[in-house]
Amino acid sequence: MSTVLPAHDQRSAPATVAARPSVWLYYVLFFISGFPALIYQIVWQRALFTLFGVNVQSVTVVVTVFMLGLGLGSVAGGTLSARRNIRLLRAFGMIELSIGAFGVFSLAIFHRVAAFTAGSSLLVTGLVAFGLLLIPTLLMGSTLPLLCEHFVRRTGNVGESVGLLYGVNTLGSGLACLLAALFLMRALGESGSVHLAVSLNVLVGLTAVVLQFLPTCPVKAPVQVTPAVQETIPFWAGFVLAGAAGFVALAYEILWYRLYSFATGGTAASFAELLAFYLFGVAYGSSAVRNACRTGLGNDVRRTMAAGAEVVLVGAIAAYLVGPMLGLSVAHLSHFPVVFVFVAATLLGSAFPLLAHAAIDPAGKVGHRLSLIYLSNILGSTVGSFVVGFWILDRLSTRATSVLLLASGVLIALVFVRFAGVRMRKLVFVAECAVALTLILLSNQLFSGMYERLLFKTEYKPGMRFSEVVENRSGVISVFRDTHEFGYPTNIVFGGGAYDGRFNIDLMHDSNGLARTVAIAGMHPNPRHVLMIGLSSGSWAQLIANEPMVEDITIVEINPGYLPLIRRHPEVASLLDNPKVHIVIDDGRRWLVAHPDRRFDLLVMNTTFNWRANISNLLSLEFLRLARAHLAPGGILYYNTTWAREVIATGLAEYPYALRYGSFLAVSDRPFMLDKNRWQAALVAWRVDGHPMFDLNDPAQKAKMEALLAQADHVDAPQSVVQSRAGLLNAVKGVPLITDDNMGTEWIRR
Repeated sequence: MSTVLPAHDQRSAPATVAARPSVWLYYVLFFISGFPALIYQIVWQRALFTLFGVNVQSVTVVVTVFMLGLGLGSVAGGTLSARRNIRLLRAFGMIELSIGAFGVFSLAIFHRVAAFTAGSSLLVTGLVAFGLLLIPTLLMGSTLPLLCEHFVRRTGNVGESVGLLYGVNTLGSGLACLLAALFLMRALGESGSVHLAVSLNVLVGLTAVVLQFLPTCPVKAPVQVTPAVQETIPFWAGFVLAGAAGFVALAYEILWYRLYSFATGGTAASFAELLAFYLFGVAYGSSAVRNACRTGLGNDVRRTMAAGAEVVLVGAIAAYLVGPMLGLSVAHLSHFPVVFVFVAATLLGSAFPLLAHAAIDPAGKVGHRLSLIYLSNILGSTVGSFVVGFWILDRLSTRATSVLLLASGVLIALVFVRFAGVRMRKLVFVAECAVALTLILLSNQLFSGMYERLLFKTEYKPGMRFSEVVENRSGVISVFRDTHEFGYPTNIVFGGGAYDGRFNIDLMHDSNGLARTVAIAGMHPNPRHVLMIGLSSGSWAQLIANEPMVEDITIVEINPGYLPLIRRHPEVASLLDNPKVHIVIDDGRRWLVAHPDRRFDLLVMNTTFNWRANISNLLSLEFLRLARAHLAPGGILYYNTTWAREVIATGLAEYPYALRYGSFLAVSDRPFMLDKNRWQAALVAWRVDGHPMFDLNDPAQKAKMEALLAQADHVDAPQSVVQSRAGLLNAVKGVPLITDDNMGTEWIRR
């Protein structure tokens, strides 16, 4: 189990001089280097999602490739650090400068390369993403082993060096996430944020290169010393445990993001905010490990593994409780109670530096061995996010997945105990295992009503329950049966914690804004071929598919979870059997890129709120140009602005003809209008499942139809539902346009 260094084995070690104040500058540099790394990750992943799609397959591929590149980079850095004559600080500085050089051209490279491959198969997407990200992620992943080799030569303590460096770098990354959520992405956009990251890379790189040549630079003149005798656990054990700990930590992060995103309605900043406090926890845990390795743990490998068992087990328990505690407290706290994530991340994040301390001999090739431990941790994290996010959550609920991960945490902690021996506080550990088992047995009670609390918050009342919940790898869809809002029962659909429509096709009880749907018949004289991006409840699709002139409708929906819900609701169930209807599960923008030859008379998008994550992919100038290429002559793009002036201004800037109907904007390259006579003829002929849209023998229904038609006579009137392009131009004068780069209103805090 152990490796004992012989007393006569003498190796190069740092000069035995007092630590100089300048050493803190190195910590500051590594702290700053963590800042651009996370900015790049946020921006580059976002840019690739725009090009390859935000469906779960594309997202999983991009994130996996990013993590894999970091892991391979750690091996490269470890190999480099093992070279005898390597100037570690200079190498670190040159790596930072190289990252900055790539960053300057990164977005242009991504767009140029991906423009030829967007819409390709998942395999091609993965290979292209790997090629685009390989060089920068290799460089980023190589820095930790390099600097750890540098500092272990000074301290002779692996845990102290890894804990401090990993902690300060992670702290810088966490700060980058928080500032991105609060300010950077909104103020600077993608390109501006990348330029800031490049500037920081250059600052860090040049400073490190200069420091290497200063006469006061540490480890300039090594001397021969006798290293202390130290035991280590078998390296293979540290390697395997680092991967297992990474698996559990990142798998829990996937769950936390699902819950946090649901609680916030899927805002763009939700991931950055959650990741910031996750990283703050990891940074604090690493700092605590550094202090423990300097004092209490020393070089006692058994005590180190006992501490590892404690943090993994208690961390798994804390991570398991994040969901239930969030559900119980979200109604009383104005923001996500990040303390739960912070505590769990602090504990789970401590495992990596503890394992490095226990498995790596400080007198050996520290950088090389650390790179392998780091690689294992990253691979475990990658597998955890992939297996849980892509596979397990498509089969198990959040509750069942949480139980599985808690049980995994207990098993990993037991392996730590195997190497802790007599140093383990067995009674305390048994008590902690009993707590974990109790929590597993009480999982039904702990998770009951969690999603309802997350959605309704202060409006939640005991006993409120969703009538239906669909959880899959694409997200969470819930249905709430409300009998009070409109005075009659209505089934409200929520997608990812945000309102997503109702199961309703009755214009007499129009709780679903259905008037906006049927207005298309007055705008286009012959909408034979229709493309619809977004399905949700299927209510809009049901009406459009039964419009008298429509011959076929292609529906692109990113989440397949809506299909079983539609099948269970009689108002829309026949949609799935309609021979006119062709449903495709894909990202809407990705599908358009992959089908450049398809043309449509009408392209309808009743998509989500303008402030939700990634929605500007369907609202930007770049997307509007893409959609324009898919319109047949006289074709109309008709989409939900959710009343955002930026969305309206962008549509008017790209298309010469426009008309607003309620919250929807219709745009085209050719003149069109809301033709009252054509609209009336369509409404009279319109039937769904054999039932007329309006029964003209019923005075109330006839009056409802006439009130709808009268809207065409009051274009641009005060408080009118219908507004012309001229009237809209006055309302949005000076409003900024939405682009892929500035991401519109996504990062504006609500």
